[in-house]
Amino acid sequence: MIWVETVIQGLLLGGLYALFAAGLSLVFGIMRLVNLAHGDLIVAAAFLILLVVEFSGLNPFLSALIAAPVLFGFGYLLQRVVLNRVLGNDILPPLLVTFGLSVALQNGMLELFSADSRRLPAAGLENQSLNLGLATVGTLPLLTLVSAVLAIFLLNRLLYRTALGRAFRATSDDPVTASLMGIDPKRIFALATGLAMVVVTIAALYLGMRSNFDPSTGPARLLYAFQAVIVGGLGSLWGTLAGGAIIGVAQTVGAQINPEWQILSGHLAFLVVLILRPRGLFPRARD
Repeated sequence: MIWVETVIQGLLLGGLYALFAAGLSLVFGIMRLVNLAHGDLIVAAAFLILLVVEFSGLNPFLSALIAAPVLFGFGYLLQRVVLNRVLGNDILPPLLVTFGLSVALQNGMLELFSADSRRLPAAGLENQSLNLGLATVGTLPLLTLVSAVLAIFLLNRLLYRTALGRAFRATSDDPVTASLMGIDPKRIFALATGLAMVVVTIAALYLGMRSNFDPSTGPARLLYAFQAVIVGGLGSLWGTLAGGAIIGVAQTVGAQINPEWQILSGHLAFLVVLILRPRGLFPRARD
């Protein structure tokens, strides 16, 4: 029973990692952009939600609803004004620009919020639990997993059941041909980044309620996101959920054996999958 509960806790943790990774996977799948500032954007979104909570007195969920349109607009402008200028066959310029953005975000947050760690008030959710028979699970981790599954389900519906999704896929496959059919690739890429920032808002909400965060925690979130994306397969959103679950289960199993092995176990699971399946478990991206 201990091991069953350990695996369940790992799956719940994987839901958080999947939320970290979903926006990264979406952006990579559509425009082949590796965003090194993704983790810092999650932390910045958590700080924005915290500001809304402090100034409005609303709970974090309603505050996230207010923050989401702001972050969508920020993502749209970031892609339209900055990142579209460096997209191309050479992968190095986007890496350099997003690395610079990461440094700027970390230093900006440090100036605005200091190095003190913060946490979003969870209104008692962090202490609530549900008895599922096989295990007792926390309400907040369960909400995180449900939100991850719902977010990825909705993203897949958008990509494969709507006109905007067809535009995303057409532009991803061949921007030149898509532009000849009346699609503006720069606008489509900007919408994709804006949508990714909405997912980042959800990830930031649960990050802020489940753990402390500060301006320096972004790179660790980026690492977990990368691992989930690569394990699941580049460009596959459902693969991202599976990748997050694998990393989460590996960490909780490692922690059950020895608390010092938690983070290491996740890295080892990532390495094993990378050796056996270099393109991940469910790759979708074209070469």
